[in-house]
Amino acid sequence: MEAASTIISANDNRTSSYYDLLISLTRDFLITSSGAQVKVEELEGRTIGLYFSANWFSQCQTFTPILADIYNQLKEQGSNFEIVFVSSDEDQNSFDTFYKTMPWLAIPFSDLQSKKSLTQKFQIEGIPSLVIVDEFGEPIQTEGVELIYRYGVQAFPFTSVRISELELEEKANQASQTIEKLLSTHARDYVISKYGQVPVAHLVGKTVGLYFSASWCPPCVKFTPRLASVYSGLRDKKLDFEIVFVSLDRDEEGYLSCCESMPWLALPYGDEVVKVLLRYFNVQAIPSLIIIGPDGKTVTKEGRNLINLHLDMAYPFTEAQLLSIQEKIDEEAKSYPKAIHHNGHKHELNLVSASSGGGPFICCECDEQGSGWAYQCIECGYEIHLKCVQQADEDEPVKKDANTANSQCACNGK
Repeated sequence: MEAASTIISANDNRTSSYYDLLISLTRDFLITSSGAQVKVEELEGRTIGLYFSANWFSQCQTFTPILADIYNQLKEQGSNFEIVFVSSDEDQNSFDTFYKTMPWLAIPFSDLQSKKSLTQKFQIEGIPSLVIVDEFGEPIQTEGVELIYRYGVQAFPFTSVRISELELEEKANQASQTIEKLLSTHARDYVISKYGQVPVAHLVGKTVGLYFSASWCPPCVKFTPRLASVYSGLRDKKLDFEIVFVSLDRDEEGYLSCCESMPWLALPYGDEVVKVLLRYFNVQAIPSLIIIGPDGKTVTKEGRNLINLHLDMAYPFTEAQLLSIQEKIDEEAKSYPKAIHHNGHKHELNLVSASSGGGPFICCECDEQGSGWAYQCIECGYEIHLKCVQQADEDEPVKKDANTANSQCACNGK
């Protein structure tokens, strides 16, 4: 208790600050990944990022190296910025393993009370989360993860003024966006195919999908064949649709493995444009399919979802096309039974629409995405595509009309 008393009395004259956030009754230091102690007072005058994260969550594992890259760049620039890791790991070993990948400071894993207090103070509901605080311990930004994804090192010092400047720049860039500006550099004006180089200029006037994917990503491995089927179908119809693979692979072997399974174009492995595109489109999860229209402007960032829902009918991914699809589905839905018993669930399932709780959802039968019309168990949230419903007596599908009407369902593409 004497040590604790010393810490408190030595700082009785301090006003509320970052210092009060980061100390405890028995600790006035943070630790490094090597185990060294750094006094909290040494952070005075710095902008601080509180990084709530954990080794067990894949999104944290994805974001941490991105944040580390930004952190190292800011350090090289001499910026007064520091990050403090607030762990949600399950045990000391997991904490140690994860923290070894981080170049910043951390609250000791054993200090569970500090972790709890910070989580409550900043109302952390999900990870990864990056809260930026000023020298008084007051939050400047609570959406630091999104800002890092969106603006990278340019987000510093994370003030509202700086973010407003970046938003204005972003709007200006979007207004002048072209496919050449997105994909070309001073040193490269082409993308690559299995047969050689293809000038980016050849993509002008086409609908282009930018496909962010990687060999190590299970959802990507699952989605790529579906996308390839849609791509081939649209190409067979002589439609001006092209896809460019934007690789997030960790090595060239993985990149080449992906390219072998893809019938479309690609950016070269490790190209500098990849990081730029990730930030520009704020891509936080893969697979992701960004659709660029013939005019070079962004049509939608939801290409993956639209392919899953509507397959090749989604083309050209415009609001007008999606409205046409929805009108057709709504009309055909008039023939669906209002309730049904499904052999995969014990309760009666009720027909619901988007306005009455029908999506978006993941079908509990085929594990694919759905939206809008569905059969749902109000009691427990069980929800399935119309096509996936089978009568409890296993005689036949709900209704021939129902199967026909839902032919756009992504699970048909298997």
